[in-house]
Amino acid sequence: MDKWIGALVAFVVVGGLLWLAFRAWRGRERRDATLSAYPLPALEGEALLETEVLYVATTPIGSPLERLAVHGLAFRGAGRIEVFPEGVVLRIAGEQPSFLPASRIVSAGEATYAIDRGVEPGGLVAVSWIVDLNDAEPEQVAPYVDSYLRARHPGDSARIIAAVNDIAAARTVMQPHHESEASDD
Repeated sequence: MDKWIGALVAFVVVGGLLWLAFRAWRGRERRDATLSAYPLPALEGEALLETEVLYVATTPIGSPLERLAVHGLAFRGAGRIEVFPEGVVLRIAGEQPSFLPASRIVSAGEATYAIDRGVEPGGLVAVSWIVDLNDAEPEQVAPYVDSYLRARHPGDSARIIAAVNDIAAARTVMQPHHESEASDD
């Protein structure tokens, strides 16, 4: 009888934890419902770079331990990165392709950790970009995010960083301008 009580208590505890995890993820999805990559345009010509990667996560810029549920980039998975003059295409297994236009890419660089991955120094590539806001309120400012990738082959991290930085157009972080503050002076 004691074994059944222990098993029942363990079952209730595990079930409760799973329910809390599910509820927390649903809350994150609601919070980030307006965030997404951009629609994939018709791209002409060959990619400047194409290689296999492991997609790790997308986080708010400067907060590598807070995962965002960006549509198309919410889950970790194997994939490919394709760099075109027009932007970056991330093809993650099981997801629709995600497009990051060159005009919305800030930069790319090395990283050591993200929400669920810690690696050797410089083992991750962080691509910083400005997320798309779907159905957001007009006064909402699009947040800057980091998308973390792990290159599958030696030397690919440096190639990815160089290719993304070559096409990046939004190199300066713009602060939102509030006209109401300017007119009050």
